[in-house]
Formats: sequence, structure tokens, C-alpha cells
Amino acid sequence: MVLGAGLRCVPVSDIEIRKKLIHGGQLLNGLAGPTVMNAAPFLSTTWFSPDERATATAIASLLNSLGSAAAFLVGPLVVPPPNGTAHLLSQSNTQHIKDRIEAMLYAEFGMVSLIFSAALAYFPSRPPFPPSVAAASQRLSYRRSFCRLLSNFRFLMIALAYAIPLGVFSGWSGVLDLILTPIHVSQVDAGWIGFWSTVGGCVVGIAMARFADFIRGMLKFILLLLLSGATLASTWFTLTCLTTVTHLPLTTATLYTSCILLGIFLNSSVPIFFELFVETVYPVPEGISCGVVTFLSNVFMGVLLFFLTFYHTEFSWFNWCLPGSCLLSLLLILCFRESYDRLYLDVVVSV
Repeated sequence: MVLGAGLRCVPVSDIEIRKKLIHGGQLLNGLAGPTVMNAAPFLSTTWFSPDERATATAIASLLNSLGSAAAFLVGPLVVPPPNGTAHLLSQSNTQHIKDRIEAMLYAEFGMVSLIFSAALAYFPSRPPFPPSVAAASQRLSYRRSFCRLLSNFRFLMIALAYAIPLGVFSGWSGVLDLILTPIHVSQVDAGWIGFWSTVGGCVVGIAMARFADFIRGMLKFILLLLLSGATLASTWFTLTCLTTVTHLPLTTATLYTSCILLGIFLNSSVPIFFELFVETVYPVPEGISCGVVTFLSNVFMGVLLFFLTFYHTEFSWFNWCLPGSCLLSLLLILCFRESYDRLYLDVVVSV
């Protein structure tokens, strides 16, 4: 991430070279992303007891989403929007926008460098004593782990249940301002919608994880509730955008409410999914199981954005992908038979 952020800040006058450096920086940042995103279940198992693991996973994974929430605000507030404003085409205003973008890139490079320096200075790998039996137990090798994952039908079910809706939602939220532009919602308003949906998902996700720690064995039930809510909220948003057909009221309140509820339900499901992955395929290492599903999620997001490059004049098909993916995930979880192998080991051996 330090190298990627640094490449984007190299002051090169040649626009083609600058473009290649920025693409290279984005590639390095993308390669680092899955490692950071998948660290939460491993850290919670290594450092926390069984009745704290879900909460620790939620905090570690959802705090990462707060960066995405900040991006919804920082972009529109720091860099003025050029679309739809003719006076910004002047040379002075173009240079002003360029300067603001470069300032934001330098600030991101500084923050990443600071965190990297802190990790170099002090970042212990594990506590002096393992907090649970699972934390001290032996895990499978990489080769055996991948073989077990690919041959485990139950894991593939929940992997698709996670990857499809979360991948679609990630791609959809990334271009939310473009989707809302045809219905006359500004870029700043779209940023606030994305911000509150992510913040709400963090709060609800931590609350749900705490509930899962108090009452164990309820991960599937929690996911069914969250995915049902996501299906209803995404359907409401999609039908609201088709106001000429459905005649539903298209107001700022309905758009805010439906988008924020969708973000709350889907974002808060991430730590619950992570915990269910680890429980289902234990003793496969946490980083491998969660890394596979994160890779699948990125694949679905990439495929969706690839189609968007060809069908970018009309977004109703993109909106319909949301309720369709949430409904498919709900059906997969409904048919899924849950098991808690890691929790069983901790309880039985401790006793």
C-alpha cells in the first residue's frame, strides 16, 4: 500500500507515464487489500477468547469499511465536481481541481506511511498465552486447505452466498453517484448516502456480532434476517428508481432510507459470514478460507463493472442485480446446514 500510494504521487509531466504510474499504484493497493480484509478472523482467533471472537472480527473487519465511508465524503468535499458545471472548464478551475486531487493523494500516502511505520515499530504476532484451544491448535497446510475448500460443497454454498451480493454491492456503491445522477441526486448527496449506509452497517454489524457471542450457534439465523432485509431494501430502491412505471414516490427521504438500509444489512453481514466460514471449514486457516471468498467477491464485482463499460447509458439493469443477488444469497443460506467445528473443539477440550 505504501508503494502503491507513493507511485500515484510521483510528479511526472507526461500524462501517459503518470497514467501508468497511477494504474500501477492501484494494482499494488488492490493486491494488498485482501490481506488486510482477511486478517480480522485470524486476529480474533489468535488474540480473543471464544465469547469475544465474533465481536473482535466485527470490529476489525468493519473498521476497514469506515475508510470507505470516509471516501464517500472526502472525494466530493475535497475535489469539486466538474460534471454539469460549464464554468469549471476554464484553465484556472481545471488546475484547481488537479491541485486538490494531488493534495488528497499526498494525504493518503502520508496516512498509509504512518500506519506502516507504526506496524514496523510494534506489532506482536501473538499473545504470550493462547486464549483458547483453537488458537493453539495445528492448522492444515496450504495445499490441503485448498483441496478441502474446493471439495467442501457446504463451503462453496456460503462462499457464493457471500461473494455474489457483496461483490454486486461493492461495484454498485462504487458508482452510486452515476446511478443517482439520472434521478437528479447530486454527487455530494450520493456521498452522504454511501457514508451513512457504511457507518450504519458498522454499528449494526458490531451489535449483531456481540449478540452472536452471547448466544452461540445463531450465525445462520442472523444471516437470514440480514439478507431478508437486504432483499426488501434493494427491491424498494430499484422500484423507486422506476417511478415512471411503479409510480412510487421518488423523494430524498425514500432514496436515503432504502440505500442506507441496504448498506446496513449487507455491510453488517460481513463479520457474521467470516465467522461462519471459519467454523464450517476448521481447521483450515482463517486467512485462506476468507481469502478465497474475498477473491470471489472481487471477481463478481469486476465482472459487473466490466459489463458497465458497455452498458453505461442506462442503469436499471444494474439496480436489478442487487435484489436478484440478495435473493439468491438468501436461498443459499436457507439451504445451508451449519456446523460449529471450532467452537465444539473449544468447548469440549476446555471441559
